[in-house]
Amino acid sequence: MSSQTFKYLSFDCYGTLIDWENGILNALRELFGGFVEINQADVLRSFAKWEADVEAGPFLCYRDVLIQVQKGMCQDFAITAEHPDLLAESVGRWEPFGDTIAGLNQLAKHFKLVVLSNVDADMFAQTQARLGVQFSQVCVAEEIGSYKPSRQNFEYMFEQLGCKREQVLHVAQSLFHDHVPAKEMGMTTVWVNRQSIVKGQGATPPANAVPDYEVADVAGLVGLLTP
Repeated sequence: MSSQTFKYLSFDCYGTLIDWENGILNALRELFGGFVEINQADVLRSFAKWEADVEAGPFLCYRDVLIQVQKGMCQDFAITAEHPDLLAESVGRWEPFGDTIAGLNQLAKHFKLVVLSNVDADMFAQTQARLGVQFSQVCVAEEIGSYKPSRQNFEYMFEQLGCKREQVLHVAQSLFHDHVPAKEMGMTTVWVNRQSIVKGQGATPPANAVPDYEVADVAGLVGLLTP
């Protein structure tokens, strides 16, 4: 792959750089009885369904999205939650994948790094402290007023960067949130196809898209893009 064309690497964050599946499951582990009787994959499918449904409605900050998502998940499994904000409060504690930080630091030597994420600014600030990586631009749903897969989020990113879309390589795990709209807009994309408890989709709704490249992790992206 020739990386000469690209000035920016734009990243989805949660699911791509951050291990959100384990973050979600750890936040709900006690509430869901340690997943002894409830299948973890079913929990993540429920999360994916409710998150997409809530984000498709009237805009809410992501904290409120997660409160509604947790409520819906509890309905799915007939669980009563004493604390409605377990998910919302957990986001800043979700850990990076083991390959993320070293990979981003290596890529930062060659490209400007950008984040395009469906979260609130304060949530990503906590995550960025865990990553310890400087990004050239951070674009979050809270400031955009919409959620991916809306093209508006990508257009906002281009406006902030002041560049042509051909100069941006988009890197993401979610076909639904990222690759479908990015490919519809003519972007080049890399699918970070991480191992998941939910085969084929992860904690996102199923979708059909054809990314230009596929890697297993950020280390694989480094190998794809750097000498």
